Amino acid sequence: MQLWLTALLCVLAGPALALQLELPSNARQTAARDTVLDRVSVATAPFADGTVAAERIDGPVKRRSYRVPSPGLTPLQLLAPLRDQLVDAGYETLLDCDADTCGGFDFRFAIDVLPAPNMYVNVRSYHFVSARHPDTGDAVTLLASTAPEAGYLQVIQVGAQEAAVRSAPPPSAVVPTQPSTNLGQRLLATGSVILRSLDFAVGTTNLGEGPAPELEQIAALMTNRPDLRIAVVGHTDTVGGLEANIAVSRARASAVRDRLVDRYDVSRDRIEAGGMGYLSPVASNLTAEGREMNRRVEVIVVNEDG
Repeated sequence: MQLWLTALLCVLAGPALALQLELPSNARQTAARDTVLDRVSVATAPFADGTVAAERIDGPVKRRSYRVPSPGLTPLQLLAPLRDQLVDAGYETLLDCDADTCGGFDFRFAIDVLPAPNMYVNVRSYHFVSARHPDTGDAVTLLASTAPEAGYLQVIQVGAQEAAVRSAPPPSAVVPTQPSTNLGQRLLATGSVILRSLDFAVGTTNLGEGPAPELEQIAALMTNRPDLRIAVVGHTDTVGGLEANIAVSRARASAVRDRLVDRYDVSRDRIEAGGMGYLSPVASNLTAEGREMNRRVEVIVVNEDG
């Protein structure tokens, strides 16, 4: 499907923001936010150890989001033509990653994203690119994601100011997105944590066989604190009836408990498992993004015997 015609994106005023990109001919702008002077953190590495490495740039900023009503495209199919245009314009790639390699939920909520529903991001299906021009210092970030009925694109452009560039932190600067302590320490400190790296196929209760660093950290905590007892609680969005959702959330919690027992040798009698269905949301179920956030598994400290 060749959608990449001659519709121009963001004819930005001034020489610092002169880049023009071509969008799909059927792309519809859903949001725009401009600032004369702002500080933008341009991600240069995936989410790791509670942080996203970023280069901070001060200058005029233009943010645009678009909806592309072309179901069936992948995020990379949406984004690749824009990425190629950046390369042709002399930009050097800083980061190019998909949902898995970027860091899923954690990366998505660490970067600058226009609010839903204008920019929808499926945390399991997106692609991100950041790039900077070696001569002008201008930077661009591209974000593409897909929903069943359409694709979504976001383009952020920032024109560097020389004084700001000289005083900005180096590219290796780290922008903290949450406390740097590991998951086990956060669980002890706050009493509960959300496990966002778990891989459940949509509509199923089957936990993927891939690595789960969060479960490894929970298991390590349980080993170091042999009297600690926890509860694993599943949650869903509001799609479907309450009884069905409670059953799904309970089954997913049980799958996590089984994985801790079978793979990490945690005693089963130290782990409770239950499901709340859609009765304890953390976001609005009126948006796709909110429903995505509500589909989660939490670990809660019950007590510590001894």
